[in-house]
Amino acid sequence: MENKKTQKRILEGIVVSDKMSKTRVVEVTRLKKHARYDKYFKVSRRYKAHDEKNGYAIGAKVMIQETRPISKDKRWTIISKAE
Repeated sequence: MENKKTQKRILEGIVVSDKMSKTRVVEVTRLKKHARYDKYFKVSRRYKAHDEKNGYAIGAKVMIQETRPISKDKRWTIISKAE
């Protein structure tokens, strides 16, 4: 069996909820192109991300990285503050 290193995805988003302990809800917005009309529109998705020190509050722009499953819904961790 080969030992391959997989590239982990990194996304940028805004913290929209900090009510859980050690967990933040991060909303990632991207532009998607409509197939027929060739117009771009916004699509948002929310990810639960691990925040060990509870260091990020609502409105903070953060970078999240894909990781192993931490709980039922958490598969991302906050790595840094985005600028």
